[in-house]
Amino acid sequence: MKRYVEPDRALWADLCQRAMNDDAVIDARVSNIIDNVRRNGDAAIRELALSIDKVSLDALEVSASEMAEAALSVDDKVKESIKTAIENICKFHRAQQFQPVEVETTKGVRCVQRAVPIQRVGLYIPGGTAPLFSTVLMLAVPAKVAGCKEVVLCTPTNKEGKVAPTVLYAASMCSIDHIYKVGGAQAIAAMAYGTETIAPVDKIFGPGNRYVTKAKEQVSRKVSIDMPAGPSEVMVVADETSVPAFVASDLLSQAEHGADSQVMLVCSNEKIADAVEEETMIQLEQLPRKDLTCKALENSRTIVLSKIDDQIAFANQYAAEHLILSVRDPWAVAEKITAAGSVFIGNYSPESAGDYASGTNHTLPTSGWARSCSGVNVDSFTRKITYQELTKEGIDNLGECIITMACAEGLDAHANAARIRIMKK
Repeated sequence: MKRYVEPDRALWADLCQRAMNDDAVIDARVSNIIDNVRRNGDAAIRELALSIDKVSLDALEVSASEMAEAALSVDDKVKESIKTAIENICKFHRAQQFQPVEVETTKGVRCVQRAVPIQRVGLYIPGGTAPLFSTVLMLAVPAKVAGCKEVVLCTPTNKEGKVAPTVLYAASMCSIDHIYKVGGAQAIAAMAYGTETIAPVDKIFGPGNRYVTKAKEQVSRKVSIDMPAGPSEVMVVADETSVPAFVASDLLSQAEHGADSQVMLVCSNEKIADAVEEETMIQLEQLPRKDLTCKALENSRTIVLSKIDDQIAFANQYAAEHLILSVRDPWAVAEKITAAGSVFIGNYSPESAGDYASGTNHTLPTSGWARSCSGVNVDSFTRKITYQELTKEGIDNLGECIITMACAEGLDAHANAARIRIMKK
């Protein structure tokens, strides 16, 4: 990790930069994949699976027998952990359910707001080097809590054409309606536009590689997506009360996601930086994904800022996906954080708790989008509809206001819609 000591504020913007992922070649490839799926449906899905993943797919949908086989192969301890995680995620997300709003704004004018679930949602679950069955829980549980009528899931297979058993078991525990063996940009295209087997959805959720991210961006003109996405990231703010081994473990837990992940340490002096760096090297040697993790650390930074106000200001400018506060009074610092996907308070709150089982959601805004976007929650799976009812008394009381404003805008028909009702005896 590159170290910067008391960097001038003029340099902060550069220090907050993520790895640049723009690639015209990927843009073009994704456009071609989407167009192919739109035109050729299931045939395109099979062709792409064969050419890209070297997998020959017979049926696109996971069968009941495959589900049963997967359930038998998942370790009982993993099953119990999934059960605990579902309970906690469900408990936290149920508490987020929207309460209807009903207000009489003027005598005889009633305004109402209600949450309505999105009818059909599609979840994308990455495969690759680490099939993320935890993401199944993070997306499917709030979808079910919100009351979505149909939840479908797309995920890639291994070279034998099989989906990771843990992903299938997690999906079964969340009562997913349909599971399809489709990965990459073609999965996003299929959920957006539909094929003979896969019906189009109203909104797409889930992380993925650069092809998946670009596909979500391109289809967002047709279907809603959860949020802009980029490589995973964590920032740890640490002072002399932090535990260097804990801090190092959090940095490494995020760095192991992939070579383009980014981890940031913001600390109050170089002694802390030295201790964390030493622990990071010790723990790194024990990791099976050491090579991948090392590449992520090359794109990562240590920022030494002696003043807590500067640390907070830098954290808000960076707007981390995950922000860990390993400081003396973490809640006081947390109150001043205005941009973060999810905040972890104190020395005993590892980022992995939020990734798996504390109950909060791990599908979070990256690449600075935490300044304007929230992580996935129950609201992500609903729409808010407003209603208004005016009685005769209501239009009599509000009508002149409506007429005056409509006339001021030069919209006479608008004004007449109120006037004609006022005149009605």
